[in-house]
Amino acid sequence: MSPDELPPAARRVVAALADAGVEVDVVVTGQTARTAADAAAAVGVEVGQIVKSLVFLAGDEPVLALVSGGNRLDTAKLGAICGARIARADADRVRAVTGFAIGGIPPLGHPQPLPTYCDADLLRYDVVWAAAGTPHAVFPIAPDALVHATAATVADLASVQ
Repeated sequence: MSPDELPPAARRVVAALADAGVEVDVVVTGQTARTAADAAAAVGVEVGQIVKSLVFLAGDEPVLALVSGGNRLDTAKLGAICGARIARADADRVRAVTGFAIGGIPPLGHPQPLPTYCDADLLRYDVVWAAAGTPHAVFPIAPDALVHATAATVADLASVQ
């Protein structure tokens, strides 16, 4: 699909990636990619290869956690890294700080850069898949390129289950 044929939200993500020196091919799925399991099924990969872009509040400041689809975020670990108490941001705050609705939040392309933390487990894969601004659009990217493009701090963010 050419960039001109993409939904406007996905075009913003492609432009942000291009600004970061990364070119991707966005895949618009015929089914929802709103959850990690849905996204994995849509593109035929392991759930762990899906990047969940989750917005939390460190104190009052929004932060973005890029978490492997197979993991739950350990808020205590994120709090220790951020030096603040962690709380989940509500849907209105998420949209306000990212410009995107929950279920399609990309790792970049937000109105203002967010402090970003990347789950170290994502680096186990050659390619991971992230939302491209809508619940039906995703893109593949090498984890190191994702870390670079988002200026993310790589850390152990996974909850022990």
